[in-house]
Amino acid sequence: MSSDSKIAAWKCDQLKKSEFFHRKLHEWGLLEIAYELESIKGENLNWKMDLNISTTAWDKVIHRGIKPIRVFAHPQVLIENPRRVSYYRMLSMVSQKSMSNVGLSVNSSEMNGSRLDRSAALDLSMHLNKIICMLIENDNVIDEREFDLWRAMTAGVQAEGSWNNSKGAAAEDIIKGIIERRLKETAHVSKEGFDGRSKIFHLKDGRLVRMGSEPDVAFYKDDKIELALEIKGGIDTAGALERFGAAIKSLRRAKQENPGAITVLLIHEASTTATANGEIKGSSDIDHLFTIGDMINSDEKRSQLFGILKI
Repeated sequence: MSSDSKIAAWKCDQLKKSEFFHRKLHEWGLLEIAYELESIKGENLNWKMDLNISTTAWDKVIHRGIKPIRVFAHPQVLIENPRRVSYYRMLSMVSQKSMSNVGLSVNSSEMNGSRLDRSAALDLSMHLNKIICMLIENDNVIDEREFDLWRAMTAGVQAEGSWNNSKGAAAEDIIKGIIERRLKETAHVSKEGFDGRSKIFHLKDGRLVRMGSEPDVAFYKDDKIELALEIKGGIDTAGALERFGAAIKSLRRAKQENPGAITVLLIHEASTTATANGEIKGSSDIDHLFTIGDMINSDEKRSQLFGILKI
């Protein structure tokens, strides 16, 4: 790969990663939960019960005029909305995995809002408060803005882990997101929902769009596939032939089902080998080829794809 190609690949990777992190911020509801907590009248809570809050940490927070609920976990607050656990966990700068390792799994509460009983809520509050108090005691002066940075550091590490586990899936989600936004911005959608794991959109022109796998995006009319789109966002070249072979097979099945079906392949520009490039360009099963970077960086290329999709 040439130096210019590597630079282009990293620029595209940066854009995808930033978009991925931004989506995670909203997916995890970090802002919503923070605002929700700030609106609660914490003075109505019983802070005199044993919550593992040290006198030193409490006094530092109170003397700075900071609402205790912004800093210390309370079981009643977690019971009312279990997703709030993420706020205090991130404030204590510990990961979901480490919480599981100490026997206090938080994944289902944070992601699904699974109910906490009083005992579990108290255990979580006491454990997180102990860590938070230690951090506060280590600072000579408490600055309220520092709490946002503590949470941001944890969120960044968590998003980094998610990113490393799903670079290819991230690219797929971004492209599907671009198509979904276009459908809604142009008022094409009459109804949307889910069919199993696939997200579906009923369009006003009678077509149905299915976002699933194999193909990643498919347009149907009268139960007949009209367009199939495959997304291969992996950046490594090691598995390029295998990835593109699977994509071509998926698009070939669409052609077999309907010889008139249009097929589109989106790939990462830096992920192909010379052999894979030759196989892609020589395939009669691929009608249109775009890169992930095209969709992120080029209004013209996005418009071309939208034209093919008729959206």
